[in-house]
Amino acid sequence: MSDKSAVPPNIFWFLPTHGDGRYLGTAQGGRPVDLAYLQQVAIAADNLGFYGVLIPTGKSCEDAWLVASALVPVTKKLRYLVAVRPGLQPPTLAARMAATLDRLSEGRLLINVVTGGDPVENKGDGIFLSHAERYRVTDEFLDIYTRLLNGEKVDYQGEHLHVEGAEILFPPVQQGGPPLYFGGSSEPAIDVAAKHIDTYLTWGEPPADVAQKLAVVRERAQQSGKTLRYGIRLHVIVRETEAEAWAAAEKLIAHLDDETIAAAQKIFSRMDSTGQSRMSALHSGSRDNLEISPNLWAGVGLVRGGAGTALVGSPEQVIERIKEYQALGIDNFIFSGYPHLEEAHRFAELVMPHFPGAKSRDTTINTGPFGETIGGDSRPAMKTNLR
Repeated sequence: MSDKSAVPPNIFWFLPTHGDGRYLGTAQGGRPVDLAYLQQVAIAADNLGFYGVLIPTGKSCEDAWLVASALVPVTKKLRYLVAVRPGLQPPTLAARMAATLDRLSEGRLLINVVTGGDPVENKGDGIFLSHAERYRVTDEFLDIYTRLLNGEKVDYQGEHLHVEGAEILFPPVQQGGPPLYFGGSSEPAIDVAAKHIDTYLTWGEPPADVAQKLAVVRERAQQSGKTLRYGIRLHVIVRETEAEAWAAAEKLIAHLDDETIAAAQKIFSRMDSTGQSRMSALHSGSRDNLEISPNLWAGVGLVRGGAGTALVGSPEQVIERIKEYQALGIDNFIFSGYPHLEEAHRFAELVMPHFPGAKSRDTTINTGPFGETIGGDSRPAMKTNLR
């Protein structure tokens, strides 16, 4: 059996288009969402060697497509994982947008298919469909969308979608269109993934739970004649020692009060997302026992919807946990940390060099004249071992 951990993973970072800060659940230490800050995060991710960045979607975020379009020109290799929204966008418009941004970015676009799991937000966007109906729309949407990006002229009559003579005139750079990413834990979602998707995403549950979920998805995909790739969405708090990492985790939620947690959990409970239900069940809205698996912490999910868990520990521990997920077949890791600019550097320095194919880093050190050298002309030796 081959060692899956020997294969270089695709390591993504996150663009905080809904805001960023040093603490969760409070305005203290918060940072505004503006172009200058998002440019800093994107340029850092590009220079540090991250494969790509995930841009979130929804009414609490700046528009993902416009943000990606603004950041593509200031980066060189960074890929952008941007959402299409079945039921909110017609598939023909989504295909034209994808083809255009793929060309403008010279093939650096990836597509995140987001069906949406908040009925209240959906109604605000004019979507009044049930959970099952939304996934039937997603299925029809992807039938049309993928055919268009493969260069077909499409006539289609479905339960929800109907097009005649649909086509896109300007093809994408990537043959067949940008790869499709998708996450969903319900039966209808897994059916969509098995039929249409390239990379199936899960939120950061304990490895045993992830293994069970992926086994179901893998079997369903095989029945459809597909072989999928797999990815996971996690936060990360890595420090030079385990004690420092856990102290940073506690500091992140230091300003949270019970009322704020209760208000957030009330919002999450209205959602019909199976994945969100699984995330909420990991902590049940309680601060107690937040380490739900070795080095896996559910504290983020007390007030953040969607991805609510973080890997917490020393570099060695975080690397070990990543390799556990790799052993399950996961080769795409989408990380984030608070604040995103500083944590991108920290993760890149402490963790990324220990994976195959990591970007080589300049080892020139301490060359300045004002105290960075010892005695003015003697450079200190670099210690490569991790504590």
